[in-house]
Amino acid sequence: MTLTVAVDAMGGDVGVGVTVPAAVDFLDRHPDVRLILVGQPDAIEDELTRLARPRSGRLTVHAASQVVAMDDSPQSALKNKKDSSMRVAINLVKEGQAQAAVSAGNTGALMATARFVLKTIPGIDRPAIAKLLPTMKGESCVLDLGANVDCTPEQLLQFGIMGATLIEGVTGRNNPTVGLLNIGSEEIKGNDTVKQAAELLRNSSLNFYGNVEGNDIYLGTVDVIVTDGFTGNVALKTSEGLAHMVGALLKQEFGRNLFTRLSALAALPVLKHFKKRLDSPALQWRQSGRPARHRGQEPRRHRQPRFWLCHRRGRRRSPRQRNRTHPGTGQPPAGCAGAR
Repeated sequence: MTLTVAVDAMGGDVGVGVTVPAAVDFLDRHPDVRLILVGQPDAIEDELTRLARPRSGRLTVHAASQVVAMDDSPQSALKNKKDSSMRVAINLVKEGQAQAAVSAGNTGALMATARFVLKTIPGIDRPAIAKLLPTMKGESCVLDLGANVDCTPEQLLQFGIMGATLIEGVTGRNNPTVGLLNIGSEEIKGNDTVKQAAELLRNSSLNFYGNVEGNDIYLGTVDVIVTDGFTGNVALKTSEGLAHMVGALLKQEFGRNLFTRLSALAALPVLKHFKKRLDSPALQWRQSGRPARHRGQEPRRHRQPRFWLCHRRGRRRSPRQRNRTHPGTGQPPAGCAGAR
């Protein structure tokens, strides 16, 4: 069965300059997938022409006249941009023309639009942003990472259910352990919401490990870590900053003099292997098209997700990049000099 994915081609800081080349590369890697590029046809066609990649049976274009900017509020996107590339891509899923939608655009608008158009499944109040992070033992699923700043105990329980289902489907790991992110492992630690959530998780059918602390995220203590969106987003951005600092310091030290440069050359195989270990097995699965699984386990079949949110990592841009404008909005990318 061929999977059809609707892509918000105008989403993200740069728009078609990134999404269209990525879509073309994805098609080359996955011959059993069909893509629908949603957005302004002229901008998409220009990029396809630049890449010398015409439309085909596996790559089509669906028109959408509006673009959700990175600084648009979710309310504005829902009310005023009903023909945006993001909204139309999600509509294609609702109409059955696509099985999934992908966007690298405005996170808040994407979550709000997907929830409004597709609704949530019974028993789930809110969607959550999840990410598989590398650990000493493989990878762990952490959620929520920013979609819900304030959560009820019941919603944290629902996040645990969604996280356990995701880790089972992606890694094939049976009965994954679930931990609740807290300021200590003791049951008496945490605020009232966390304490009540721990009690709900403890009485659920999930394999609840108990409270875990921030250092447990990368130790791989549990398979799924549940937290509210505020705490999860802070933890994620802190991790990104630390990784950037370590990489920059290593580069500085290896480039200090001729001897250290030669040492870097000798250490290159180790550094490459280190980088490979940081790449989640689940990410390797998505690149190769084969499910990752543990020894002795067979891959398990699960329902496809309704939409994907592409995580964007903030980065410094060169002057040339800062002067670029988004092809749909005509504005500089959010976070750049000159952006509104």
